[in-house]
Amino acid sequence: MGLFARLRGTHRDTKELGLGVWRRAHDRFERGLDRFHQVLEGIEDDAQYNDLYNGLVAIANRLADQLPEVRSICVEAQAARPSEGTDIPPGASAVHRALSKAANDVAQAAQAAAMARLDAESHASTDLARGLDSVRRRADVVVEGVRCARAAVEALR
Repeated sequence: MGLFARLRGTHRDTKELGLGVWRRAHDRFERGLDRFHQVLEGIEDDAQYNDLYNGLVAIANRLADQLPEVRSICVEAQAARPSEGTDIPPGASAVHRALSKAANDVAQAAQAAAMARLDAESHASTDLARGLDSVRRRADVVVEGVRCARAAVEALR
């Protein structure tokens, strides 16, 4: 991405998300996704862990599919209850709480993925289902958290 494209993207983010709590909520969710994808990077080259990798990729894609919705929620929250600082705008605590929880749950899903990877690598485990189930459960919690955030932002209207 070129310098000018990056600057345009940053300007657009600032215009749509502001510089306050909604921008930070979006960025925190995105960082959690980045962590999840970093876990995948070391697995993809090892054919021995194809099943684990494929299972985690499916979960990672499901989580990544939530990012546009999180962005939309943050943009709507910024429009309804603007924030340029660290204080949560009055009446918007439910939205902020749901977004913060979803971001935290993404980070926990990344941690569960790392644990599944570690278990597979250290024990040459053939029972990958247990590790993948744990990551899937975490992803389900993320999706539910984003749904809660959507419902909370709808209530701001």
